[in-house]
Amino acid sequence: MDPKTVSECLGIQTDGHLTIGGCDTVRLAKEYGTPLYVMDETTIRNALRSFRTSMEQHYPNGFSVSFASKACSFKEMYRIVNEEQCTADVVSLGEMYTALQAGFPAEKLYFHGNNKTAYDLETAIGYGVGHYVVDNRSELLRLSRIAAMHQAQVKVLLRITPGIDAHTHDFVKTGQIDSKFGFTLETGEALQAVGEALSLPNLTLCGVHCHIGSQIFDEKPFAHAADVMLRFMAQIRDTYGVTLEELDLGGGFGIRYTDADEPLPYGEYMALVSDTLHKTAKELNYPMPRIVIEPGRSIVASAGITLYEIGHVKHIPGIRTYVNVDGGMADNPRYALYRADYTVIVANKADMAPTETVTIAGRCCESGDLIQEHTSLQPCEEGDILAVLATGAYNYSMASHYNRLPNPPVVMIRNGKARLVVKGESYKDLCRNDI
Repeated sequence: MDPKTVSECLGIQTDGHLTIGGCDTVRLAKEYGTPLYVMDETTIRNALRSFRTSMEQHYPNGFSVSFASKACSFKEMYRIVNEEQCTADVVSLGEMYTALQAGFPAEKLYFHGNNKTAYDLETAIGYGVGHYVVDNRSELLRLSRIAAMHQAQVKVLLRITPGIDAHTHDFVKTGQIDSKFGFTLETGEALQAVGEALSLPNLTLCGVHCHIGSQIFDEKPFAHAADVMLRFMAQIRDTYGVTLEELDLGGGFGIRYTDADEPLPYGEYMALVSDTLHKTAKELNYPMPRIVIEPGRSIVASAGITLYEIGHVKHIPGIRTYVNVDGGMADNPRYALYRADYTVIVANKADMAPTETVTIAGRCCESGDLIQEHTSLQPCEEGDILAVLATGAYNYSMASHYNRLPNPPVVMIRNGKARLVVKGESYKDLCRNDI
């Protein structure tokens, strides 16, 4: 297969080796060891610029492209996002602290989360975080109280559950009525929360937010959500006499993991949503709000790969062949969680056709530690380098220490040169906090 169908940053050299950003992946594995996360900086920057360009075309009155940190959070990512004139959303103090340590401006952060503690909010106010996406009434009251204690006036958006089914995996749906997130629109809870937010001291309600899910290929749910949310903003105006100025539509744009995935170009998503918003705004005589989007996966997934070394290859005649690698669910839990599909290539035989059907198994002491099942692969043997494509999102960020395994390093490629941006953990690091 041509790896460029998954990402433009991938290629195949004349010696048959897979490349990323012009770098030989087999050499990278030898130099940095495996497992190894590798990311192409140009692909990340191009994605951010693509979203910004599209937003500039459709929303000349104001917009923000806010990187969803949970997809991939380390200091170099925040430096890149900041240099590309984007904002960022964070869902924990850990993500927030990492961004600030990278020099990311606190006022450009949106603080999300469905159970922010008093300590979370106090710390964020102390840092000067720009926006708080409030998820529930308890948080609303808590934030007002803490802001008053600090004599701070904080900007707030309310997270709304618009009741939209995004046609994706149940674990990554967030916009339907039965969701742990947000104020429910259909029950009247959301409108009531707006009234309370407007009445509370030290809070400035500047807008509303929704996020309907992740890895969505159908553009219609995005347009539907935009229409529903703008009509809700008009209802707020008619009920409370307040015209909110910001509409955050979240993220969730699908990317290509395998040939079976057919995502739309991001510009087409943006165009359809923009058309819907402008038509609805005109119908309701509502001024076009400042539009915020929160892409995460669609910024970094295709920019990343994970490299492993193949160990034992186990043939069970008439049943299956297991290809065992030196990583697994500790560095990529998505197959165990979602049965997530990936494209996999033997990096040192990338020019060969896949002729075998195998199951790729990880090293954890767990039967469910698999990366792919019944996937096509080139003939492989012990010592080969395996590349799992499109792992730039929700791999490093979801990595664990299960079986007391250290987290792999992260290497960033720029202009054909590799640099280490996250050191791999040592066994000493694993025991650092033990007493």
